[in-house]
Amino acid sequence: MHILLIDDDIELCDLLSRFLHSEGFKVTSVHDGEHGLKMADEGDFDLAVLDMMLPKKNGMDVLRELRQSSTLPVMMLTARGEEMDRIIGLELGADDYLPKPCNPRELAARIRAILRRSEPQTSDTTSQTVTFGSLTWQPKSRTILNQSKPIELTSTEYNILSILMQHAGEVVSKHELSEAALGKHFASFDRSLDVHIGHLRKKIPATTSHTPRIKTVHSIGWLFVPE
Repeated sequence: MHILLIDDDIELCDLLSRFLHSEGFKVTSVHDGEHGLKMADEGDFDLAVLDMMLPKKNGMDVLRELRQSSTLPVMMLTARGEEMDRIIGLELGADDYLPKPCNPRELAARIRAILRRSEPQTSDTTSQTVTFGSLTWQPKSRTILNQSKPIELTSTEYNILSILMQHAGEVVSKHELSEAALGKHFASFDRSLDVHIGHLRKKIPATTSHTPRIKTVHSIGWLFVPE
């Protein structure tokens, strides 16, 4: 797996690169936003680790522009305590975040979790095409169509929606969804799921009766409305 590391802290990049190499990853490091965006757009990478504070083009702008043309999984690195940066980053399409300074072992674990969730389904129980009104779900190719046209989703958005679709008509708790889609325990202060759900609501059409597809069940979780 090839990781693109975009961070202007050369010493940190060297540390993380050496550790990720020891964990079996190939790593390419770049140290400014403009170069990072170009590499992410043109290179053959499986995931990008993106710092928010970068010279030439900051991480927010890199992520915003990248999401106009790519669904490459992105792990943000944010300053510790900067909750607004995390929320904005998630709203722009990041898959997950870690505060700096980060533990290299935790970073590797988070990267593996994102990549694992991005792999196509091979289980026979989730291999068939499923239709919900104008929506068609094709698990094998990790594709969701609206009126036969693919909906552009990040890997995390797809994971969340596919889990809700698997349990269509049933409430999926915040704890269950966080474990299954994000690969981490749900924390009451973490708004990651809320932000991703908000994104999905903008991308997924309502039912034929104009009911929103994803319904919030207060204090419990969410429910996918089949039709």
